Amino acid sequence: MMTIKYLSLKTISYIVFSLVLTASAAAQQPAPQKAAAPCCAKPQPKPKPAGTVMKGKAETLVCKLGTEDRHARIAVELIGGRTKSIAYYSKWKPRTCSVHIVRDDAYSRWEDTGHVTIVTLKEEKGSFLIDHEKQFVKFLFRDIDRERFCGMPGKITGSLTVTRGRAQCELEGVMDEYVMEPAPDGVTESPAPAAATVTLQAPSAVK
Repeated sequence: MMTIKYLSLKTISYIVFSLVLTASAAAQQPAPQKAAAPCCAKPQPKPKPAGTVMKGKAETLVCKLGTEDRHARIAVELIGGRTKSIAYYSKWKPRTCSVHIVRDDAYSRWEDTGHVTIVTLKEEKGSFLIDHEKQFVKFLFRDIDRERFCGMPGKITGSLTVTRGRAQCELEGVMDEYVMEPAPDGVTESPAPAAATVTLQAPSAVK
Protein backbone atom coordinates (compact mmCIF):
# COMPACT_ATOMS: atom_id res chain seq x y z
CA MET A 1 0.00 0.00 0.00
CA MET A 2 1.45 3.37 -1.14
CA THR A 3 2.11 5.98 1.43
CA ILE A 4 1.43 9.56 0.40
CA LYS A 5 3.41 12.15 2.23
CA TYR A 6 1.68 15.43 2.60
CA LEU A 7 3.73 18.62 2.59
CA SER A 8 3.19 20.87 5.47
CA LEU A 9 1.68 24.31 4.94
CA LYS A 10 4.96 25.90 5.95
CA THR A 11 6.89 24.03 3.26
CA ILE A 12 4.36 24.96 0.56
CA SER A 13 4.51 28.59 1.56
CA TYR A 14 8.31 28.55 1.36
CA ILE A 15 8.27 27.07 -2.17
CA VAL A 16 5.74 29.61 -3.42
CA PHE A 17 7.70 32.48 -1.90
CA SER A 18 10.93 31.27 -3.58
CA LEU A 19 9.25 31.09 -6.98
CA VAL A 20 7.88 34.63 -6.59
CA LEU A 21 11.33 35.99 -5.68
CA THR A 22 12.94 34.25 -8.67
CA ALA A 23 10.36 35.65 -11.11
CA SER A 24 10.69 39.14 -9.63
CA ALA A 25 14.50 39.12 -9.91
CA ALA A 26 14.34 37.97 -13.53
CA ALA A 27 11.91 40.75 -14.40
CA GLN A 28 14.16 43.44 -12.88
CA GLN A 29 17.28 42.45 -14.84
CA PRO A 30 17.94 45.03 -17.66
CA ALA A 31 17.77 43.78 -21.22
CA PRO A 32 21.12 43.64 -23.05
CA GLN A 33 21.72 46.86 -24.99
CA LYS A 34 22.93 46.97 -28.54
CA ALA A 35 26.21 48.73 -29.24
CA ALA A 36 25.45 52.32 -30.16
CA ALA A 37 26.81 53.61 -33.43
CA PRO A 38 29.41 56.35 -33.03
CA CYS A 39 27.59 59.68 -33.03
CA CYS A 40 30.56 61.95 -33.58
CA ALA A 41 32.57 60.20 -36.29
CA LYS A 42 34.98 62.53 -38.05
CA PRO A 43 34.07 63.19 -41.67
CA GLN A 44 36.48 61.72 -44.15
CA PRO A 45 38.40 64.33 -46.17
CA LYS A 46 37.18 64.72 -49.70
CA PRO A 47 39.69 63.75 -52.37
CA LYS A 48 41.31 66.68 -54.09
CA PRO A 49 40.05 67.26 -57.61
CA ALA A 50 42.43 66.13 -60.29
CA GLY A 51 43.93 68.60 -62.72
CA THR A 52 42.10 69.76 -65.80
CA VAL A 53 41.48 66.84 -68.11
CA MET A 54 42.29 67.93 -71.64
CA LYS A 55 41.10 65.84 -74.55
CA GLY A 56 41.75 66.03 -78.24
CA LYS A 57 44.60 66.22 -80.69
CA ALA A 58 48.07 67.01 -79.32
CA GLU A 59 49.88 69.73 -81.24
CA THR A 60 53.01 71.86 -80.83
CA LEU A 61 53.42 75.25 -82.47
CA VAL A 62 56.83 76.89 -82.66
CA CYS A 63 57.94 80.23 -84.10
CA LYS A 64 60.89 82.62 -83.93
CA LEU A 65 61.62 86.16 -85.07
CA GLY A 66 64.96 88.00 -85.07
CA THR A 67 68.64 87.26 -85.32
CA GLU A 68 70.80 84.99 -83.20
CA ASP A 69 71.85 87.87 -80.90
CA ARG A 70 68.43 89.50 -80.64
CA HIS A 71 65.31 87.43 -81.08
CA ALA A 72 62.10 86.11 -79.53
CA ARG A 73 60.68 82.64 -79.87
CA ILE A 74 57.89 80.58 -78.38
CA ALA A 75 56.81 76.93 -78.20
CA VAL A 76 53.16 76.24 -77.43
CA GLU A 77 51.75 72.83 -76.49
CA LEU A 78 48.09 72.44 -77.44
CA ILE A 79 45.58 69.72 -76.56
CA GLY A 80 42.33 69.83 -78.45
CA GLY A 81 43.16 73.29 -79.75
CA ARG A 82 43.70 74.76 -76.27
CA THR A 83 47.00 75.75 -74.66
CA LYS A 84 48.48 73.34 -72.15
CA SER A 85 51.92 74.94 -71.76
CA ILE A 86 53.89 77.99 -72.88
CA ALA A 87 57.65 78.28 -73.26
CA TYR A 88 58.67 81.83 -74.24
CA TYR A 89 62.30 82.81 -74.72
CA SER A 90 63.92 86.04 -75.85
CA LYS A 91 67.48 87.22 -76.13
CA TRP A 92 69.23 90.57 -76.03
CA LYS A 93 72.83 89.47 -76.09
CA PRO A 94 74.16 88.84 -73.46
CA ARG A 95 70.84 88.90 -71.56
CA THR A 96 68.07 86.36 -71.91
CA CYS A 97 64.46 86.12 -70.80
CA SER A 98 62.58 82.86 -70.17
CA VAL A 99 58.94 82.25 -69.21
CA HIS A 100 57.72 78.66 -68.88
CA ILE A 101 54.16 78.04 -67.67
CA VAL A 102 52.22 74.77 -67.51
CA ARG A 103 48.47 74.44 -66.93
CA ASP A 104 47.61 73.47 -63.33
CA ASP A 105 51.09 74.24 -62.03
CA ALA A 106 51.66 75.98 -58.70
CA TYR A 107 52.60 79.33 -60.23
CA SER A 108 49.58 80.23 -62.35
CA ARG A 109 45.78 80.15 -62.51
CA TRP A 110 44.05 79.28 -65.79
CA GLU A 111 40.52 80.32 -66.77
CA ASP A 112 38.89 79.20 -70.03
CA THR A 113 36.01 81.11 -71.59
CA GLY A 114 35.12 80.01 -75.09
CA HIS A 115 38.21 80.23 -77.27
CA VAL A 116 39.94 82.64 -74.87
CA THR A 117 42.14 81.58 -71.94
CA ILE A 118 43.39 83.94 -69.23
CA VAL A 119 46.51 82.89 -67.34
CA THR A 120 47.16 84.85 -64.13
CA LEU A 121 50.61 84.48 -62.62
CA LYS A 122 50.90 84.18 -58.86
CA GLU A 123 52.42 86.95 -56.71
CA GLU A 124 51.09 89.62 -59.09
CA LYS A 125 53.71 88.87 -61.74
CA GLY A 126 51.35 89.66 -64.63
CA SER A 127 49.00 87.72 -66.87
CA PHE A 128 48.48 86.35 -70.39
CA LEU A 129 45.39 86.47 -72.53
CA ILE A 130 45.45 83.66 -75.10
CA ASP A 131 43.19 83.83 -78.15
CA HIS A 132 42.85 80.44 -79.85
CA GLU A 133 41.88 80.81 -83.50
CA LYS A 134 41.72 78.23 -86.27
CA GLN A 135 44.86 79.44 -88.04
CA PHE A 136 46.83 81.00 -85.18
CA VAL A 137 47.20 81.46 -81.43
CA LYS A 138 47.74 84.99 -80.16
CA PHE A 139 49.31 85.79 -76.78
CA LEU A 140 48.68 89.14 -75.15
CA PHE A 141 51.32 89.91 -72.51
CA ARG A 142 49.90 91.96 -69.65
CA ASP A 143 52.57 93.52 -67.43
CA ILE A 144 54.68 90.39 -67.11
CA ASP A 145 57.35 91.07 -64.49
CA ARG A 146 60.60 91.41 -66.42
CA GLU A 147 62.64 91.36 -63.21
CA ARG A 148 61.25 87.94 -62.29
CA PHE A 149 61.73 86.28 -65.68
CA CYS A 150 64.50 88.31 -67.30
CA GLY A 151 66.56 89.78 -64.48
CA MET A 152 66.04 93.35 -65.67
CA PRO A 153 63.65 96.16 -64.69
CA GLY A 154 60.32 96.85 -66.32
CA LYS A 155 57.33 94.92 -67.64
CA ILE A 156 56.74 92.82 -70.76
CA THR A 157 53.70 94.18 -72.57
CA GLY A 158 52.52 93.52 -76.09
CA SER A 159 51.46 90.60 -78.23
CA LEU A 160 52.97 87.57 -79.92
CA THR A 161 51.20 85.51 -82.57
CA VAL A 162 52.18 82.02 -83.68
CA THR A 163 50.59 80.84 -86.91
CA ARG A 164 50.14 77.25 -88.01
CA GLY A 165 52.50 76.36 -90.84
CA ARG A 166 54.59 79.49 -90.40
CA ALA A 167 58.04 79.58 -88.81
CA GLN A 168 58.10 83.33 -88.05
CA CYS A 169 56.30 84.93 -85.12
CA GLU A 170 54.41 88.20 -85.27
CA LEU A 171 55.47 90.55 -82.47
CA GLU A 172 54.15 93.83 -81.23
CA GLY A 173 55.79 95.53 -78.27
CA VAL A 174 57.02 92.36 -76.55
CA MET A 175 60.70 93.01 -77.33
CA ASP A 176 60.65 96.72 -76.45
CA GLU A 177 63.66 97.59 -74.33
CA TYR A 178 63.60 99.70 -71.21
CA VAL A 179 66.19 102.46 -70.95
CA MET A 180 66.73 104.72 -67.97
CA GLU A 181 66.14 108.37 -68.77
CA PRO A 182 68.45 110.89 -67.07
CA ALA A 183 66.92 112.47 -63.98
CA PRO A 184 65.89 116.14 -64.31
CA ASP A 185 67.96 118.79 -62.52
CA GLY A 186 67.28 118.79 -58.80
CA VAL A 187 65.72 115.31 -58.77
CA THR A 188 67.69 112.71 -56.85
CA GLU A 189 65.46 109.71 -57.56
CA SER A 190 65.66 107.96 -60.91
CA PRO A 191 62.47 108.20 -63.00
CA ALA A 192 60.59 105.16 -64.20
CA PRO A 193 62.25 103.50 -67.21
CA ALA A 194 60.93 104.45 -70.62
CA ALA A 195 60.21 101.95 -73.34
CA ALA A 196 62.31 101.97 -76.49
CA THR A 197 60.65 100.28 -79.42
CA VAL A 198 62.71 97.61 -81.12
CA THR A 199 61.68 96.14 -84.44
CA LEU A 200 62.86 92.61 -85.08
CA GLN A 201 63.44 91.44 -88.61
CA ALA A 202 63.58 87.93 -89.91
CA PRO A 203 67.15 86.84 -90.74
CA SER A 204 68.02 87.37 -94.36
CA ALA A 205 68.41 84.29 -96.50
CA VAL A 206 71.97 83.13 -97.11
CA LYS A 207 72.78 83.17 -100.82
